[in-house]
Amino acid sequence: MQVYQGKVWKYGDNINTDIISPPASLELSIKEAAKYAMMNVDPDFGKQAQPGDMFVAEHNLGSGSSRETSPLMLKELGIRAVIAKSFARIFYRNVINVGMLAIQCADTDKISKGDVISIDLNRQVIDNLTTKETYPISPIPAHILTLIEKGGLIPYVEYKMAGGK
Repeated sequence: MQVYQGKVWKYGDNINTDIISPPASLELSIKEAAKYAMMNVDPDFGKQAQPGDMFVAEHNLGSGSSRETSPLMLKELGIRAVIAKSFARIFYRNVINVGMLAIQCADTDKISKGDVISIDLNRQVIDNLTTKETYPISPIPAHILTLIEKGGLIPYVEYKMAGGK
């Protein structure tokens, strides 16, 4: 599937891994910890996020530690895609490695919490169904899309080791 639609959870600049996955939740299982995602910035997020929702931020998303728990908690909540103007490099890669879309879009400042957006990977755009605006996204290489389609790095490697092409 190359088109994904969902409701937006919107945040600003410098949302780091300690904000996404608060250190106090790190001893919990990912399933339990996910309830506390973003709790210091948005106490409703971990309780109200729904499968298919989109996580949108501004600049420097995911700075801080390289912990994989941040994207794993977002995935556990059912977040379909993480969209930002810019990402911390390791966080960007961790999002992809757990099988989620990481999308760079220069126009995230035009997207608001509660908007419904549609990501069209074929057209390389985000359509904001709430405001009727369209924003270009950076292309996602085919090999990255394949990795995401397989569910992340580990399922992809298992697929390849089993003879998948």
